[in-house]
Amino acid sequence: MPQTTYQRDPKVAIFGAGPAGLTAAYQLEKQGVHSLVLEKGNMPGGIARTEIYKGYRFDIGGHRFFTKIERVNEIWREVLDEDFQKTPRMSRIFYNDKFFDYPLKLMNVLTGLGPINSVLILFSYIYSRIRPYPNEDNFEEWVSNRFGRRLFRTFFKTYTEKVWGIPCTEIQAEWAAQRITNLTFMVALKNAIFKPKEVEAKSLIAEFDYPRLGPGQMWQCMTDKLEAMGSTVLFNTEVLRVERTGSHIDRVVIRDSDGNTETIEAESFISSLPVKELLLNMKPEPPREVLEATKKFKYRDFLTVTLIVDNPDLFPDNWIYIHSPKVQVGRIQNFKNWSSHMVPDQSKSCVGMEYFCNAGDELWNKDDDELIEQGKREIAAIGLAKAEEIIDGVVIRQPHAYPVYDSEYKEARDIVRGYIDSLDNLFSVGRNGLHRYDNQDHAMLSSILAVENMMGAQHDLWGVNTEKEYLEVVIESKDGERTEAVAGAAD
Repeated sequence: MPQTTYQRDPKVAIFGAGPAGLTAAYQLEKQGVHSLVLEKGNMPGGIARTEIYKGYRFDIGGHRFFTKIERVNEIWREVLDEDFQKTPRMSRIFYNDKFFDYPLKLMNVLTGLGPINSVLILFSYIYSRIRPYPNEDNFEEWVSNRFGRRLFRTFFKTYTEKVWGIPCTEIQAEWAAQRITNLTFMVALKNAIFKPKEVEAKSLIAEFDYPRLGPGQMWQCMTDKLEAMGSTVLFNTEVLRVERTGSHIDRVVIRDSDGNTETIEAESFISSLPVKELLLNMKPEPPREVLEATKKFKYRDFLTVTLIVDNPDLFPDNWIYIHSPKVQVGRIQNFKNWSSHMVPDQSKSCVGMEYFCNAGDELWNKDDDELIEQGKREIAAIGLAKAEEIIDGVVIRQPHAYPVYDSEYKEARDIVRGYIDSLDNLFSVGRNGLHRYDNQDHAMLSSILAVENMMGAQHDLWGVNTEKEYLEVVIESKDGERTEAVAGAAD
């Protein structure tokens, strides 16, 4: 391995340079502890990175910066305060060849669905309150009990199954409870009829902070600060093997992009790798029961077809949810509306056609030219751009984007959690490290708590986000004061 200047046997080795891994290193530096961060990719940020193609910047999914967790907010401000900008939120749903405002607005819904269908949705909701599903084991039952079966079929079913690739009856209710907490039919109806200040209602946030050059700017700045403080972040470096003696991790074997390998020893290890990958690469192997549980972990993968469009003003949204089964695209980002600095030529636009898939399936295996042509066809079919306006494109594939909450998930996670917690110097953090569909603020919080555990605290890392601290909905009183925020839809 090339003789990069870094401490060969650091006190702490960290796997992954996404929000969780870099935050762990940043918190350790505040304790005067240098660390070595090992990242398989060629840039920081993980799934929250910002890719660049011919000067055009784009996210791997949209990443907003808002949080109820003050310690996370303080880190964001320390790292990137002057380069934050306020971005107004606008998003819509494309369903049945029509666009619906999101959050829903009464006249928009009535016009789009028609008065008869709208009345049927109301009666379906009433029926669900009178005769709810007795058990809420899956996503369909959970949502139907709160919104009615007809509204579930209209605005939830198609998109959710497009995202996860499995029926809603196979998605655990836990995922819905985590992502749509406290947003009910009556709350949505009040917001659709009244202005937020006219009632004590919950409404989706109207604006959010966003780095001028995309979320990757945050993680690149944090990387620069870490290296200035004395830590090291190695890119293009893969964790091949994690070696242990009993319940103690001794060392890790790494490999660079040239195929050279090296062994790194450390006192403690923090991992944001997919926990499945971590345990399958552990030597000696974990107990058979743990390995069998690990193999039950599933992930939904993701690819973005980014299109450069010869049109300065395509549509006003930050993103649009595509509920139509006529196209495969699941969500469309308009990166210029996140920040104008994402697009180097203001006479052009840059959109991300987001496809949810499984690594190795037909969509994932299509070559890039095929995917770009598909993106052209589908954006034209939706009516957001003309195919002839597309002048260029690029494809980015993202494995392990979303941990799947299927029927095998909970029992397997409990077994894996018990084993990870039995290891005395390994801390698993972040979305994939905890196999939990968290956002970047919760990934960061898990690392903050992991560092405190390393110093002797007893935090439950696996419980992060069970308190529903993810902010999507803001409660406003009649005088306009914001009093609370609760969980909502996903990034």
